[in-house]
This record gives sequence, C-alpha cells and structure tokens, in this order.
Amino acid sequence: MIMGDLLPPDTLRNLRVGISASASPDLARLGLMEEHFQLALGEVARTVLVLGGGLQYCGHLAPTGYTTFLIGELKRYGRRDDPFSIVLAWSVHRTLRISDLRRVESDLGLLGRISCLDLTGALVDFAGNRGDAPPGLPDEQIGPSLTAMRRFAIAETRGRVLIGGKRSGYQGVMPGVLEEALLALAAGQAIFLAGGFGGVTHDIVRIINVGAAAWMPAVDDQPADLGWQTGTHALRLAIADRGWSALSNGLDDAENMRLAATHRPSEIAALVGLGLGRLARSGAFKYK
Repeated sequence: MIMGDLLPPDTLRNLRVGISASASPDLARLGLMEEHFQLALGEVARTVLVLGGGLQYCGHLAPTGYTTFLIGELKRYGRRDDPFSIVLAWSVHRTLRISDLRRVESDLGLLGRISCLDLTGALVDFAGNRGDAPPGLPDEQIGPSLTAMRRFAIAETRGRVLIGGKRSGYQGVMPGVLEEALLALAAGQAIFLAGGFGGVTHDIVRIINVGAAAWMPAVDDQPADLGWQTGTHALRLAIADRGWSALSNGLDDAENMRLAATHRPSEIAALVGLGLGRLARSGAFKYK
C-alpha cells in the first residue's frame, strides 16, 4: 500500500514530522542488519515528503550518520521547499568546525536548514564568538543541552516516528528516543512506534501493551542503566491506563499492534502515512 497513491499530495502541507531514531541493540538477534533499518527510515521519509510534509531529525553530521542518510533520501525526491530541519544541540555543533557546518549548509541548499541551539535550546549563530576549530564544552553541559534540543524539536513538529533506540552508551540524562517519547507524550503529539527493530521503541511498546511486544522475548539482562530505568518508569506513569490511545496517532489498536511488530519498510511507512493522513483530514493538527 503506497500512501501517496491514496491521499492528496498536499495532505501533510505545513506539517513537520520528527524522526526519533538511533541504532538498535536488537538487530542481530532479530536477524536484521543496519541496511534494513535504513530502508525503513527511507520509506518513512519518502511517504512524508510525497504527502507534502517536512521532516526533522536531531543528531550529528557524521558522514555515516542518519542525518547524512536522510539528506541523501531528500535529494532523490527533488523537493526544494525547505522540507528538512536538522536540529543540532549545543553539545553537538560546539564539537564541529565552522567550515564543516558551512559545507553541510551549502550541500543542503533548498532542501532544508540547520538549527543550532544554545544550552537553553534557543537558536544561536553557530559561528558566533568562536574560530573554525571546535571549542568543545564541559561534560556537564552535554545532558542539559540535549534535553533543551529535544524540547525545541517537539515544539517544531506535529508528529513523531520512533524506531530503534539505544538502551545504554548514549549521551544525555536518558536514552534519546526515550526522552523524545516522554516530551512528545507531554505535548499530546502524535507518536508512531515502529517497534519491529527492537531497542527502546520496543521497550515502549511493552509498557503500553505487553501482548503487542510478545513476539520478541524480553532481554534476560535488562540494563541496570539508571537513565533507562528513570525514563521507563516515567513513561509508565505518563501512559497510565490509556494504552494505545495515549499515542494520539490516528491508528486503531490493531493498526498500532501491526506497526509495533513489523520490520517491513513499506508497511511501516504505510501505517505512519495512514495515521497522519487521518489526523490531517480530521483537522486534529493545528498549523503554526
């Protein structure tokens, strides 16, 4: 099912959809590879773009990272109306050369923009008061700057797709995908849980509906990581007894269960497009 064939191409006009993704520790035990993960990201991106929406990703600018991958996907579809928002935390852009940031800006052109933030999450000129070499920053600034970035990101979007997610080895106060899920829930934002690749997204599915997560056996040695424990506890409190309805994503329970289990890129993208399309047509989104 190709959502772009079923919905008008301007269905998601003026809507920006955030992607919360990081490497899943469960890929190998699921018989999946990084290429499968990237295919799913690419299909979601394509669906949002075909329906006239914009994308947002918070990350870094490493050549092998998901930001670079998504820029490549945008180039394939030819949109030149600023469809991609890259959000960089203070702790990220302060570790980069100004020349590298300008190179990515030039490469983006009309494909999108880079929003660099300060420690509080306010927009800042990345070239201000510094030379080309990365000035770095104290370790204690990393967590607050990442949380501030995620608050900015949630305010800029109207829907969010979660996929994968580290349980440990992350930067910040808790796993990034988990923190973005909590902030999106607090904002009443539409959330789509593509749980078929495991990771933190699957952990969130398990909290919402144990049965929907039963296809993948629980990890015997769940991490003792304090940030993961704090985040999942907060999520249980936020979800309470609302179940799938807490996601406010336009999908019914059966559709959310399919999205929670499948690793087929086309099915993930179709379900995300279906939910966003229903919300857009119902007037549920408030445009900024």
